[in-house]
Amino acid sequence: MLYRLLTIIGGLVFVAALFALLWFFCKKFLEHHGVTDSAAASVSDRATTLATWTFAGISVGLVFAVVGAFLLGPWAFYRTLRGHGVAISDGAAIWWGFGIVTASLGITAIGFFGFLAAVGAY
Repeated sequence: MLYRLLTIIGGLVFVAALFALLWFFCKKFLEHHGVTDSAAASVSDRATTLATWTFAGISVGLVFAVVGAFLLGPWAFYRTLRGHGVAISDGAAIWWGFGIVTASLGITAIGFFGFLAAVGAY
C-alpha cells in the first residue's frame, strides 16, 4: 500500500515537473525571439499562458493516444503563440512547439521511469 501511495505522490510531482519544464522552455523560447516585458504582460506571464495551453494540448492528446500529445501539444503552442505576436513563421512555430513538447515529455518520462525503478514498481 505504501508503494501505491508513494507512486501516486511521485506521479503528481512529475506532472508538476512537466509543467515546470514546459514553462521554462517557453520562457527561453520567448526570450530567444526577443519578447520583452510590456505594460500588458511580462515574459513570465506570457510563458505561463503559452505553457498552460501547451500542457492542455499534451494532456488531451495523451487521453486519446500517446501520439496525440505530439500533435495537439505543438498545435496548442502554435495557436497560443499567434496571440503573442512573435515574429516567427507558422512552420517554425510548430517545429519549436514539437521540440518543446518532445524535450519536456522526454525529460519527465526518464525521471518518472527512474522513480518507478527506485521504488520497485517497474
